[in-house]
Amino acid sequence: MDFETIPGVGEKTAAALAELDDAERALTDGDVAALARAPGLTEGRAAAIARGAIRRDHDDPGGFLATDRASEIYRDALGLLQARTVTTYAEKRLETLFPTGSASRIEEVRAFAADATDLDPDPDVLAALSGVEPLADPKPRRVRERCIATADAERYAAAKEAFPELSIEVVEDGRDIAELARSYSTVVVLDESFAGIDVDGDVRVLPDAAERTDEVVPERLLAFFAVNREALSAAAAVHEAAGLSPPCDLAALRDALSRLADDGTVLGDDELERLSNAVDDLDTAVSTAESVANDRLRDVIRERDVTIEGTDFLSLVEQGARVDSLLSRELEDEFDEALSAARDHLVESLSLRPGEADLTERVFPEDPSFPLGHDEEAVGRLRTELKAARDRRAAKLKADLAADLGDLRDPVETLVRDALELDVRLAVSRFARDFDCVFPEFTGAAGNDGAGSFAIEAGRSPLLDVDFADVDPVDYEVSGVTLLSGVNSGGKTSTLDLVGLVVVLAHMGLPVPAESVRLSRFSELHYYAKSQGTLDAGAFESTLRDFAALTDGAADRLVLVDELESITEPGASAKIIAGILEELAEQGAAAVFVSHLAGGIREAADVSVAVDGIEAVGLEDGELVVNRSPVKDHLARSTPELIVEKLAGENETSFYGRLLEKFD
Repeated sequence: MDFETIPGVGEKTAAALAELDDAERALTDGDVAALARAPGLTEGRAAAIARGAIRRDHDDPGGFLATDRASEIYRDALGLLQARTVTTYAEKRLETLFPTGSASRIEEVRAFAADATDLDPDPDVLAALSGVEPLADPKPRRVRERCIATADAERYAAAKEAFPELSIEVVEDGRDIAELARSYSTVVVLDESFAGIDVDGDVRVLPDAAERTDEVVPERLLAFFAVNREALSAAAAVHEAAGLSPPCDLAALRDALSRLADDGTVLGDDELERLSNAVDDLDTAVSTAESVANDRLRDVIRERDVTIEGTDFLSLVEQGARVDSLLSRELEDEFDEALSAARDHLVESLSLRPGEADLTERVFPEDPSFPLGHDEEAVGRLRTELKAARDRRAAKLKADLAADLGDLRDPVETLVRDALELDVRLAVSRFARDFDCVFPEFTGAAGNDGAGSFAIEAGRSPLLDVDFADVDPVDYEVSGVTLLSGVNSGGKTSTLDLVGLVVVLAHMGLPVPAESVRLSRFSELHYYAKSQGTLDAGAFESTLRDFAALTDGAADRLVLVDELESITEPGASAKIIAGILEELAEQGAAAVFVSHLAGGIREAADVSVAVDGIEAVGLEDGELVVNRSPVKDHLARSTPELIVEKLAGENETSFYGRLLEKFD
C-alpha cells in the first residue's frame, strides 16, 4: 500500500507505518491502537491517519463541518459517545467516526452501528472491560547468559538488529567458540560451516536463527506475555462474560500465564527453584558447614587428653611439625568425622544431587587443620557448575513455555482487539439506549431532486442542560429556505442545535435521538452561531464574504443561522438576510435562519420565504409557556406582545388595549 496517498501522511509517517506488520488491516479497521505502535505516532495522530484513510477509500473530500459551530456540535456528539466508553482505546477509536457526505461511508457505519445497537450493555461485561488495554511491546531486556557468534560481517550486522537482547560475538575458528562456551551457558553459531563442531558446553549451530527467535531468545516472547498479563486476563474475562467465541483456548492461556512471573521468568518448577537457591545460598552454606566441623573439633579437643612420649615429641619438633600433625596423629578419626559432617551439611543445606555433591569433596581440604577452612577455588567451581545448571534449566523452561505461548501470540492480539472493539460497539449501544435513538431515513442527495429537507418527529436534544427525561420533544420539518421566529427563551437556538445534532449524527452513520427522522444527504453543514454584539466594519465585511462563498453552489448544503441580524443595525440586517435567503432559495439549498426580524425579512425578500414560529401560549407565574415544536407558516408572537395581552386582560384601562392593537 502506498501510505502517502492518505491525506496528511508524508514520507516520514509512511515509513513509520511501513514498519507495522498489519498496517493495512489497522487502517481498514480504524485500529488506532495498532497504528499508534508505529514509531513516533501518538494515538491522536493515529486517529487522524485512520480518518484520512477512510476518506481516501470512500472518495470523501472532507469539509462536512464547514463552520466552527458545526464542529462544536460534532465534538459534543462525539463526547456523548466517548462518555459511554470504558477503555481509552474505545474513546480514541470513536474519533474515526465523523460526519460525511459519502453514501458508502454512511452505509458502512450504519451497518456497524445497527449491529452494535443489538448488544446488551451487561454490567459484568463493562466491569471486565475496565482491565483491557491495547497490548504493549516491551523494551528488549539484556540476556547475559547467551550469545550469538558468527565469522561473517554481514551476519554480524543482521544479528545486531535482529537480537538486541544478546551479545553478538565475532569468531574465527573453533577455539574462539570453545572460549565463548566457557563464558556463556549457550552459544548460538550462525555459520553453517561450524556444523558438527565438538566443544564442551551448549553450542548450537542455527543458520536460520532469525526465523527462530522464540527458540533463540524466548525471553522476548515471555516478556510480551508478562507485560500484557492483566490485559490478556481481562480480555479473556470479557469474552466469557459477553459470550463471545475466543480465538484461542482460554484455559491454555491462563495455564501458561500462571507459569510466568512478572519479570518474564518461569514459575512453579521445583528443580529451577532448587538450583537458584543453591547458587544464592552457597556462600552461607559453606560458612555454616565450616562452623559445624570446627565446633565438633573444638569440643573433641577440649575434652580429649593427648599424651605424647618424650621421644615422639622431640622427633616431631625436630621435623618442624605443627599442631596439624598432632591432629593427624592423635585425632585422625575425629577430624574425618568433622570433615564428613561439613560436607554432609553443605550437601543437605543446598539439596545437592549426587553429581553436584561430588564437587564438595574438594571444598574442604582433607589434610587435618584447625580451624577447618575451605578452598575458594573449589567453591568457585561448584558455583560455576550450579549456575550453569540453573541457567540451562531456566533456558529449557523458557523455551518450553515460549513454545506453548508461541501458538497463542497472534490469537491473543485478536482476543484483545475484539474485546476493545466490543467496548466501541457497546458505547454506541449505550448512546442509542440512553437517548432513545432511531436510525434516520435518507431520502437522497440534497439538490438532486429539488431542495434539501429534513423532518424530525419527537426529537429530543441530549445537549440541553437538563435531564434527558425532562426534555420536551420537538417536531420540525423544513424543505428549502425557512425563517424560524419565536419568543425569547422559547427554544429557537435549542431547536437549531437539535437539527444540527441530528444531521451530524445521521451523516456519521449513527442513530439519532428522535422517534423518526427523514432527511436529505448533505455534503456540508454550515452552522453560524449567534454573534456577540454588532460587528465592526471589517468583521462585517468578512462575514458577508463568507456568505457570498456559501451561496455559490449551495444546493447540497444545509445552512443553519442563529440571529444574523446581530451583526449590524436591524434595518440593514433584514435587507441583508433577505438577499442571502434569495440566493440560497435560487440554489435550491436547505436553510433555517432564526430571526426576530422574520416579518421584515419576508417583506424585503423578492422570493417567497417560509416562516415558522415557536409559539408561546401564555405566561404562568411570570414564566413563558411554550409549544416547543415550531408551527409551520406561522409568525410567532413576541414576548412583549404576550405581556401586553396579559395586562390588557387583567386591567380595565384602555392603555393596554391600544398597545395591543399596535401588534396587529
